[in-house]
Amino acid sequence: MTPDAFLADFHAVARIGATPAGGVDRQAATPADRETREWFAAFAARRGWETRVDGIGNQFALVELVPGAPYVLLGSHLDSQPLGGRFDGAYGVIAALHAAERIAARVSGADAPADGPVYNLAVVNWFNEEGGRFAPSIMGSSVFAGIKDEAAMLDVRDLEGTSVREALSAIGYLGADERPAIAAYAEIHIEQGRLLERDGLPIGAVDRSWYTQKLDIEVLGEQSHTGATAMADRHDALLGAAQVITRVHEVTELFPPETLVSSVGQLTLEPNSPIVVARRVRLVADLRADDAAVVLEARDRLLRDIAEIADAYGLTITARDFDVRDNQHYPESGLALAEEAAAHLGLGARRIRTMAGHDSVAMNRIAPTVMLFIPSVDGVSHCEREYTSDADMVAGVEMLAEVGWRLVHGALQPETAPAPELAANA
Repeated sequence: MTPDAFLADFHAVARIGATPAGGVDRQAATPADRETREWFAAFAARRGWETRVDGIGNQFALVELVPGAPYVLLGSHLDSQPLGGRFDGAYGVIAALHAAERIAARVSGADAPADGPVYNLAVVNWFNEEGGRFAPSIMGSSVFAGIKDEAAMLDVRDLEGTSVREALSAIGYLGADERPAIAAYAEIHIEQGRLLERDGLPIGAVDRSWYTQKLDIEVLGEQSHTGATAMADRHDALLGAAQVITRVHEVTELFPPETLVSSVGQLTLEPNSPIVVARRVRLVADLRADDAAVVLEARDRLLRDIAEIADAYGLTITARDFDVRDNQHYPESGLALAEEAAAHLGLGARRIRTMAGHDSVAMNRIAPTVMLFIPSVDGVSHCEREYTSDADMVAGVEMLAEVGWRLVHGALQPETAPAPELAANA
């Protein structure tokens, strides 16, 4: 329960799937992911906590404080992006385990208040938050929250053709355990931005998430010889895809700076031969803004651009909406709770938005949710040089333990949660 114990655990987990440049590669349902899950289970077993794994691979450690009561859930995810950072997600799970241990000790301590907790406590390691291997991201928590269908998600396949069901079975984590009933959720995460670092503050209380949507784009051309086919006779799917990628980038310039962010982060090419003009390219475009109308306007502009590109290059291009996530506003009472906890601990805090998606975005639909950030050096994430200081991590554990303590004592009631709404593509 000491800062040194937390730091030792954090740096031990960072060695699982470690990369030479200081990051980690622990994509969902890989052997490295299994190893972190076994570490999680061993941590719980040493403390006598019950562990469960549900039907989509979410992993829970249950700390019984009030027999029969619902659970306050703390956690994040242990999977990573390919060549990702060692802080993203993993920090939140390890912090939650140590925060839970502190809360349990405080409940049973000699100086515990007479009015004890009203809820139990649990820690979760969500499955496939990153979505690097299996799309969409935020998969496990979305199934838990009822936003995604479990059977459909188990049928999702990676680029090698392996399904989620097959991958979880292969590592021994396709579970069937009952999911805990929850009363509230709290998550702590690195910011993945520069605001806390800029302001010199250790804690951010997230008040809202950005509107996000992706386009699954398929470009179909005609396979032909790169040397023998006249330029005028080619229907080059890769050339068309390059034009689409350029437009995805340029659409941000139609709006004020930093209003909209966009990217193409995944691309597959067929037949991927050095002497064959590409016949098929599939890519994923990602659009995000604080204002949903901005994303929708950008999407419509891209669809018009795509039609023009298809006509100009003699291609067939289709674009399908998926992974649409509307703005989520976190409960005002949860923000106030976080600010009071930070003040109690003498930690500076500010309200902050999240441009990235997190498991808390899904959980906020079904339970009162508190989302916390700690600083990220240079705002770098999804990258091996991602970094947060030990001091900031330790402060975050203290903050999460204080928030969790207040939550198990009923400080944030279920009726304060926003009404559940299914995502547009549920």
